[in-house]
Amino acid sequence: MPRLGDFCYDGVTSMRATRLPAVLAACLLAACLHHAPVTARAAGPCEFDNVERIVAVGDVHGAHAQLLQILQTAGVIDKEGRWIGGRTHLVQTGDIFDRGPDSLKAMEYLRKLTREAERAGGRVHALLGNHEVMRLLAQYRDVHPGEFEAFRTAGSADLRERIASQYDPAVRAKIMAEPLGMIEMIEAFKPQANHGAYLRTLNTTVRINGVVFVHGGLSPDVAKMTCEQINDGVRREVGRDYDKTLKMPEKTLSAGEFGPLWYRKLALEPDTFAPEVDAILAAQKARAIVVGHSIATGKITSRFGGKVFLIDTGMQPVYVPDGKPAALEIKGQTITAIYLDRREVLAGGAAEGVIR
Repeated sequence: MPRLGDFCYDGVTSMRATRLPAVLAACLLAACLHHAPVTARAAGPCEFDNVERIVAVGDVHGAHAQLLQILQTAGVIDKEGRWIGGRTHLVQTGDIFDRGPDSLKAMEYLRKLTREAERAGGRVHALLGNHEVMRLLAQYRDVHPGEFEAFRTAGSADLRERIASQYDPAVRAKIMAEPLGMIEMIEAFKPQANHGAYLRTLNTTVRINGVVFVHGGLSPDVAKMTCEQINDGVRREVGRDYDKTLKMPEKTLSAGEFGPLWYRKLALEPDTFAPEVDAILAAQKARAIVVGHSIATGKITSRFGGKVFLIDTGMQPVYVPDGKPAALEIKGQTITAIYLDRREVLAGGAAEGVIR
């Protein structure tokens, strides 16, 4: 439970942090929570070879139930949600948060599944997306009401009243208008807090069997960096260099338009972008790249001759009514799209048809 003294007001810093001028309370509450320098522990290696099977899923956005459905269909969990994937490597390409109500459940579930997979000789790679970094940078513009509700406790109303009582009537009214659970959410993602510390350990990108996985994509310039350099750079920006990131987010790996969490050209550029894709893959010593972030509604999409795969199929129906859960499976040279009712081979084999 946050203490009254945990909160302070720095209008300039916090307004920059949240980018929500209409939600003054978030500005009031977020500023002081991230000032302490923090050096996050790395999540581990980011290059893997000789992996028998890879399964990747894209943006979840609070769709906890749909996540479990597609993982069960892909054969990495059983009906009780327990890991049965053996030595499979499961990659979740980020954006667990925002736009849907059950992001806390989804995050906590993936943390549990990570431990189960490791005990079985497999691995879960939960990667950062731009919405995870938005949460760490105290940007709340896409938070679903259910996400605040997940942090609400029996003492939430009293805590909000005590925080609001420190300010003049105009500010107090705005704080009192904010949803219960917001203060607890802010507290939970502080650098030293449980969820905040966990997110700051996560990788931004991994390469498995010569396939790069990343949330948004790699620009030609970022592709010149190793996965270790990318991961360490983002981790530093949301950790000890947090204040620098807030001052010039557009210049950072973690929040910039051309950084790996926001880059969209692999999804949006025409086929004439193929030479740049080849250069990106060559720089990464990779044969393909798998990304989320840019919605390919309801269907995993292959681009540039099977060198780019878009796996954000709009799993969250609140956000994408026509979306569907999907997973990408890679076994050797065979790449397969898995849906709840069928499998579709995208490269390297014959179509497998309907799941019965």
